[in-house]
Amino acid sequence: GRMTRRFNWVPWSMTGPALALFTVMLLVPLALSAVLSFNAFDADKGPIAGTFTFAHYLHVVQDPYYYEIFWRTLRISALVTVVCILVGAPEAYILSRMGKPWRSIFLLVILAPLLISVVVRAFGWSMLLGPEGLINSVFKAIGIGPVKLLYNETAIVIALVHVMLPFMVIPVWTSLQKLDPWVENAALSLSASHFTTLRRVVLPQVMPGILSGSLIVFGLSASSFAIPGLLGGRRVKMVATLIYDEYLNELNWPLGAAIALILLAANLVIMLGWNRMIESRYKKTLAEVSWTDATQIGLSQALAINPEQRSRLVLHLAFLMLKTHVLKHVVKQINPNNLSLVNLELKKLRLQIK
Repeated sequence: GRMTRRFNWVPWSMTGPALALFTVMLLVPLALSAVLSFNAFDADKGPIAGTFTFAHYLHVVQDPYYYEIFWRTLRISALVTVVCILVGAPEAYILSRMGKPWRSIFLLVILAPLLISVVVRAFGWSMLLGPEGLINSVFKAIGIGPVKLLYNETAIVIALVHVMLPFMVIPVWTSLQKLDPWVENAALSLSASHFTTLRRVVLPQVMPGILSGSLIVFGLSASSFAIPGLLGGRRVKMVATLIYDEYLNELNWPLGAAIALILLAANLVIMLGWNRMIESRYKKTLAEVSWTDATQIGLSQALAINPEQRSRLVLHLAFLMLKTHVLKHVVKQINPNNLSLVNLELKKLRLQIK
């Protein structure tokens, strides 16, 4: 007879609570906001339920005031993301090279700010960046004079970088944990420069971590509210503070919901486009760099810089080929199925010597 496949309830029962929480806390409010954004608004009555209009979306699209705020939000978010990449990626690389107990200590230092409220950190930066704060006191002492660092975009960028940096360091550090140190040493042992090794061996393997971190940092920066509200003042508005004003000051909930959905759509388009661009750019190099590829990088770099090293490099490769021959016989005795892989590596080494 025909065999019937029994439905397995175990996976659904285990993921059911998480799916229910996700639906109640995210999907339902998002759907209600979408419905609210199409409701008409009356200054005396407020939102009019049961009505349908595109007026709020047209109002945002046709008013240059909102273009300026959206552009400022995306520009600051992109700048924060770039600074976090430039600071967080080297920081994660140094952290991965540390030994015990320093690695644990510095990892705790990086994660410690996450234990403090964003509001508390924003007030801390307001005291540091204020006219009588520590930074301006140092500027006065060295003769630069007071510099306006508070209630402008500079203060927002500084504070957001401080808040978002752990979200860049952790993904990159996680990617570096999967990196075989011998792959990097294979290029360095054949006189490849540290910059070439980082660019052609290390960077392609940590790109998934950089991509994940940049998406997290950009999304959180674009939707940040506390730091722009406390350090940007009333004149430097971002989209999140604008939504707050529409909801609580103007009481125009449909317009606030429309702005929130436009910000969500803009974030999705930019993040998906960035993800697609990085993946297509590093489609081939995102795969694991083999030991032989790293050897070729080091060999080409060394011969291009100093041709006198050819004899030493050829002897070194000959020694590596000898070790591969020994490995071939060992693998043949243990597991003949892996012999083709060893033969491939041996063929590559012979081509390098030639």
